[in-house]
Amino acid sequence: MSRIRILPESVANRIAAGEVVARPASAVKELLENALDAGAKTVRIEVEQGGKRMIRVTDDGHGMTHDDALLAFERHATSKLKTADDLLSIATLGFRGEALPSIAAVSRLLLETRDESGGEGTRVEFAGGKLVGVKPAGMPLGTTVSVADIFYCVPARRKFLKSDTTELGHIASLVTHYALANPGKQFILSTPTQEIISCAPAEKLADRVYQLFGRQALDELVEIPSVSAPFRAAITEPQLDPEEQKASLTVTGFTSRPEAQRLNRNGIYIFVNRRLVRDRLILHAIHEAYRNILPPAVFPATLLFLDMPYEEVDVNVHPAKIEVRFRRSQFVHDFTRDTIRQALMNVRPIASFAAAAATPTAPQAPGFGNGGFSGGITPRPEGSRVPRAVVPPMEDFGLGSGAVSDGGFDLSNAPLQAVEQRIPFSSSMALGAAAAPAAAAAQIAAGSNWAGNLAAPGADAPATLPRPEQIADLKPLGQVNASFIVAVNGEGLWIVDEHVAHERVLFEQHLEARRAGKIEAQRMLMPLVIELSPRQIVTFEKIAEELGANGFEVELMGPKSVAIQAVPAGVAAPDAETLLREILDGIERENAAISIETLQAKIAASTACHAAIKVNMPLEPTKMEWLLDALAKTDCPMSCPHGRPVVLRYSVKEIEKAFHRI
Repeated sequence: MSRIRILPESVANRIAAGEVVARPASAVKELLENALDAGAKTVRIEVEQGGKRMIRVTDDGHGMTHDDALLAFERHATSKLKTADDLLSIATLGFRGEALPSIAAVSRLLLETRDESGGEGTRVEFAGGKLVGVKPAGMPLGTTVSVADIFYCVPARRKFLKSDTTELGHIASLVTHYALANPGKQFILSTPTQEIISCAPAEKLADRVYQLFGRQALDELVEIPSVSAPFRAAITEPQLDPEEQKASLTVTGFTSRPEAQRLNRNGIYIFVNRRLVRDRLILHAIHEAYRNILPPAVFPATLLFLDMPYEEVDVNVHPAKIEVRFRRSQFVHDFTRDTIRQALMNVRPIASFAAAAATPTAPQAPGFGNGGFSGGITPRPEGSRVPRAVVPPMEDFGLGSGAVSDGGFDLSNAPLQAVEQRIPFSSSMALGAAAAPAAAAAQIAAGSNWAGNLAAPGADAPATLPRPEQIADLKPLGQVNASFIVAVNGEGLWIVDEHVAHERVLFEQHLEARRAGKIEAQRMLMPLVIELSPRQIVTFEKIAEELGANGFEVELMGPKSVAIQAVPAGVAAPDAETLLREILDGIERENAAISIETLQAKIAASTACHAAIKVNMPLEPTKMEWLLDALAKTDCPMSCPHGRPVVLRYSVKEIEKAFHRI
């Protein structure tokens, strides 16, 4: 008897449903994408009991004819592909033809639709994957899909659903995603008791962010202006036709100021050709953009849009369509990194006392690091339209790893480690707590997302964020504990950490000298022989040439030993061993491919730290003036190369408030 057999269609449909429909939000995602592909200008989503009892998605798109309405429930039936070649240039959100049959296989589904060519619409009803009835229906142009009792015929799957508020949070997050990705369209999400999201069409992305999160959240973001670059810079194939050589990549969006920090990556959202994706390559590019600006253990909040020709990205790599592969991944990575970095350098924000006090340092909230959940939808602040929902883990949408860098400096043979990430926007994007430290702690504990630790709309806005050019006219008054410079100008009172300020100055000077090939070295009076671990020896052999270009002269003296004969100028001889080990260990922990630029920055950061002014070091007034002047001329005076704040400002307005003058 044969052991191999063809699965019944009903079983195959349920297997497909398991890949595509993991929870009510998964069904909303598929139906929402179909509505957008149909050209809808308004999409209304209604849910009951977190989508468990009912989901209804109504759009004013082009609708379907009677025959198309029936064909839509066949497996792999789609209007979006005709030939295999179309898979190489997918311009729609959906294309697999699995959404409707998969949802119908695990629920009671009612489809009502009418296209502009028909005088009447069509009503199609399914239950557990079986056709119940088809009849004409009077309705306006467009499509309405109602999904009732999801997983009623798969009790085991239904048991895995969370509370109503948690499932509603997933749906609210998803709708927020697509509202942000499509600012020119209207989105409405409601339950029988409340309207959660109601966004009228907006002209710009900034307007949509304001609609969803309010003015203060928008002020906490740095706009990434639309920047384009031709792919021809990455093209090495001379046989490409002229049209292909005209292809370009455009990057735009928003990213948080350095003082607004997250404890996790939940605030990072990536859209490729308006498709919400999870991609390790872009996550790494964002991380690299903030290198030497943010501390290693914290993250920004970023809303990033990448637009490119459809043939430059492969979206057919995951059943739920949330992973992509780029044709020229290294170019995409580097251009994205440089665009975000330039946006940050253009603004060069400096922290105020309130922002620094609210920097999240608490342990990770439950439900973020382990794929678990905690809490539900917390009460909304007055004037907010989107609830603060628990952020679901990425794997709940079936999200896996995306593309990885195909270039860079090969550091280790170990594979890239999976990057923990959660995909849905929640109702609130945590950008920092410039106005309310206590509120920030409460929001972190509640597990809220983007604007979760911003003051509610209507609260007093924080003082105007300080600008780097305001440092140029600082007058030092003295030192606190021989470690912090106290200075003043017309903007207020400033405190400067002298060690990290000097570290930032030396770091940028070192990088500039490295680019010019003019790193100065100082020889040791006697070579210093040290013993390294096997891993350190391997790392040393890989970066020995770059170490030499950065002022080190180090030679192997045996299988386990090296002799340090020279170090970069400014590094004290007793620090030579510590500095070399710090560089080797820091690079080893990357455990991945890193670029030469990243390697140079790591060496420069470690060298600057050891060469900089130490704490508890008294400074003459002239030295303090020199340091403040040099700091004002740096590209990034707001943080040291390791991400710690350099300057804090207590503005005149904040001082007046403290003394109850205003």
